[in-house]
Amino acid sequence: MKTQPLMIAGLGIGLTSIGLSACVTPDQTPAERTAEIHQSAIVIDAHADIVLPETSPLYLGADGQSKASTVKLQAGAFDAVVMSVAAGPKPRTAAGRASAATEAEAKLAAIQTRVAQSPDLAFATSSAQVRDNIEAGRISILLGFQNAQSLAGDLARLDDYYAAGVRVFALTHMGHNDYADSSRPMFDGATGTYEVTEEHGGLSSLGLEAVARIDALGGIVDVSQMSKAATLQAIAATKTPVIATHSNVKTLSDVTRNLSDAEIDRIGATGGVIHIAAFSAYLVDLSDPILAAKIRAVRRGAGLPETYSYPYELYWELEDEAEKLDFLTRMRTLVGRQDVSRMVDHIDYVVERIGVDHVGIGTDFNHGGGIVGFVEADSAANVTAELLARGYSAQDINKIWGENFLRVLDQAAAQ
Repeated sequence: MKTQPLMIAGLGIGLTSIGLSACVTPDQTPAERTAEIHQSAIVIDAHADIVLPETSPLYLGADGQSKASTVKLQAGAFDAVVMSVAAGPKPRTAAGRASAATEAEAKLAAIQTRVAQSPDLAFATSSAQVRDNIEAGRISILLGFQNAQSLAGDLARLDDYYAAGVRVFALTHMGHNDYADSSRPMFDGATGTYEVTEEHGGLSSLGLEAVARIDALGGIVDVSQMSKAATLQAIAATKTPVIATHSNVKTLSDVTRNLSDAEIDRIGATGGVIHIAAFSAYLVDLSDPILAAKIRAVRRGAGLPETYSYPYELYWELEDEAEKLDFLTRMRTLVGRQDVSRMVDHIDYVVERIGVDHVGIGTDFNHGGGIVGFVEADSAANVTAELLARGYSAQDINKIWGENFLRVLDQAAAQ
């Protein structure tokens, strides 16, 4: 049972889980009502990264530690988090594939070590295990996979990852690979050009085989960072509903990795779930032409291409650390730090379009996630407070925070 005090708009309120049916008394303050409902919900983060020694300090919390540390997860009343066994983009060579596999294996080992060393954490691969862990007072760690480059062309490795506990599988990261087109074509620093917008026209034949294998194993296909064509093809190819573990709404924030209305509609129609990311660059409204012009000017001044899939893209190409920090500071000042209200705007959009059964939350902590009011895991209740302020019921909030994810997890296992 959850008993940790919650951080709500700077207030620590210690309330234990008492069930969604508990009545709200007239003399409850908004903070007390938020704490009661948040503690009662099953709170799941559908996507966070594990911290390695080489993780950039730019991705970490103000204390220099993980934004999803055990202490912060407890303070935010999290019941589960999907930790990503993610490999960043690599050259499409034998050496690049080997490097991707090494990175994924290192992250899997780091997650396993973290769980082994903490009595407050436990692995889970099903909703039943998540609920059992809640009763035992433990936070569940589920495993996700990102970037099929790490398979090195061997689909049998999907079976190995599944056996290790992975249940959520994303085929792409930034840049196309042999399995699918990415929504974020890779930039070649040597030539100063991006790769073609589409290489496969969506999923390749190998990608379709991978989707079929994930389905057969009982895994979930994660469409975050896939191209629109690849996403729609994956939806059509799977028996289990797909999820997007950390994707936002393209209509509200026109960056290439966000989901179009067509993708949102098909995910909803087939029972899937879109987990909105607490990521400023994927929440910002870029429709203002004056703002767009200023973004291009800042990028041009830093020597980066004026075209981009999101405003900060390619900051990592800046080798001088001072120049990198200057660019990030200028861009952050320009586009602003998005907040919980803006994040819930994206939740509202999905709910209004396809219903509350098809939306969740994935923070992308430790890889760029963190917004005003939800900078780290310990302030998760601020999202609940905003949902309540907009009229969402306790039942709705429970669906958004975790039950929708668990429903798809169960559906995948039943295939």
